Order: sequence, then C-alpha cells, then structure tokens
Amino acid sequence: MKHFLLTITTVFYFLHLTNLKAQEQTFSNPLLPSGADPYSTYYKGYYYYSNSVGGDRLQLRKTKNLANLKQGETKIIWQPPQNTKHSKELWAPEVHHINGKWYVYYAADDGDNNNHRMYVIENSSEDPFQGEWKFKGKLATPSDKWAIDGDVFTYKNQLYMIWSGWEGDKNGQQDIYIARMKNPYTMEGERIKLSSPTLEWERRWQGGPEVYVNEGPQFLQHGDKVFIVYSASGCWTDHYSLGLLELQGHDLLNPDQWKKHPQPIFTTSVANGVYSPAHNSFFTSPDGKEDWILYHANDNPGDGCGGKRSPRMQKFTWNADGTPNLGIPVSIKKELPAPSESK
Repeated sequence: MKHFLLTITTVFYFLHLTNLKAQEQTFSNPLLPSGADPYSTYYKGYYYYSNSVGGDRLQLRKTKNLANLKQGETKIIWQPPQNTKHSKELWAPEVHHINGKWYVYYAADDGDNNNHRMYVIENSSEDPFQGEWKFKGKLATPSDKWAIDGDVFTYKNQLYMIWSGWEGDKNGQQDIYIARMKNPYTMEGERIKLSSPTLEWERRWQGGPEVYVNEGPQFLQHGDKVFIVYSASGCWTDHYSLGLLELQGHDLLNPDQWKKHPQPIFTTSVANGVYSPAHNSFFTSPDGKEDWILYHANDNPGDGCGGKRSPRMQKFTWNADGTPNLGIPVSIKKELPAPSESK
C-alpha cells in the first residue's frame, strides 16, 4: 500500500511538472500592460529590453525569454539633469552592445518638441545593470535638425544610424534619414533622406495635426537581402502601420537604390482587435532558430499615442522573394508558443 501511494504521488508530481512546463511554453500579448516603442538586445543568455516609460528617465528590463518579460528584473538606468536640452520627453530608447560597451540611444528635448534631438549614454560594464551610465552627448549631422527614433546598426563593417527627422525647422512632415557614424557616439558626414510619406496609406492623419509621417525605422537583414521597416501615418490614428524599404544595390547612402513597397506590410486587424500596430523592432529566439517582431499596439480604435499602447510580439516568416512576411497582428486572446530555447 505504501509503495502504491508513493507511485501515485510520483505520477501526480510528474504531471504537475509537465503542466508547469507546458505553461512556460506559451504566452499571450500584451507583454506588459503598457509601453510604447519596444526594443531588445540579446547578449550572453539574456534579453535587455527597453521601451518609452516616461518623460524624464530610461529603464531596462532583463529576462532570459521575452515571453516572461513581466517577471524580468527592472532598473532605471538614467535620469538626465534637470533644465537641460535633453531632460524631458525621452522617447524610444534602444539598448545596443557595440565594441564591448553598452549604449542607449534616445530622443529628448527641453519640453519643447521643436527641440527634439538624438542623444546617447554609455556603460563599459559587462552587465548593463551594473557599472555607471555616462552621458556621451548629442548625435547630429552638421544640419542639426529635429530627430527622433534612432536605430543603430552595422553593415559591411560600417556603423550607421537611421532616424526620423524634419527637412527644415517646422513640423509638417517626418522623413527617414541615414548617416554614417564615426563611432557609437559621433555622426560622420551629412544626413541623406531615404523616404518621405508620399503614398496614400502613409498620409492618413484622421484629425489632430495634419502631419505626414515616416518614423521608427528599423534595419533588417536576411541573407543578402537588406530592408528598413518603418512606421507611417500618425501614431494618433488607427491607420498607423508598417511599411518596407528594400535595398536594390549595395550603397545604403544612395536613395535611388532603395525601393519602397507600395502597400503596408503590417496594419490594423479589426477582426483581432489590434489597432495601430507599429513602431517595431526585431529579435531572434534564444536558440537563434526563429525570427520575431516586437511592436506596440492598441486594443481599441481611437486610443491614439498615449499610455494605452502596449508591447506585443509574434513570430514571422519570409516570403519566397526574401521579403519579411509579418502576417496579421494576433489577438490578445490567443495563446502563442514562446520563443524556442535550446534543449
């Protein structure tokens, strides 16, 4: 009888562990109750994640799998000194590990949106949750115009930044620009415009300011294919969507070598209750076998650009022509397999 009870106990324990394991292998969106402009970097077994969290600070999260982001370690890493050109409206931070050091790129101003520029902080510690974050300064080309949503990447051993900016000094249109970088905290040369909101689907403004938008550019490479995925139409509209630029040659700084795809590649799904899915980034699963998109979206029409935006993720595939197939934004009611991990 004692042996029988031990066997039953063992079976129930095994089933309990199996059930826990099954629970760990799925998740549902959103990853957090709120948080716009999600970005992550994978380094030595951990994802370091950032999103816009407030007007005057930068925060990181740390987790082994982004499906468990809510349980991840959290730390405020930077609060700029008050009454500076970069002390307010800190937007869209991106955390990067470059040449053995950590960098966070972010847009900020002095409380006046007209003064938004890109800035960067640096940490030489192995772990970005340790050590000291130091302010490295403003990132700008000689023209020094309004700039937000910087994304830094390396292509053929050259460092670049892409971002959203104004042609002049007045709001009315946001374009996508690119420039070389001399090092992780210094621009090199003039900016070059790659994209403007010229297509009908990029120019929907739905009330509010009549501003046409290309923003949130993200570099994406797949084999020998090179892309920039960007957000278009105002974030305050339900038309906020993702578009695609595809490099047709080898010179990133030649606007004529970038082809703009005529239709958005990721947009609102009324059927799934996902509105304005955009301002994305990309990552691979911990085992490196799956490609995933991180993005923010709203649950209801008219939610706009405020705190109702929440970070979500889903796996994506590739079309036969090598372009990304992002699919349709999934419902928050749907359970999804978590990013795959090495066995």
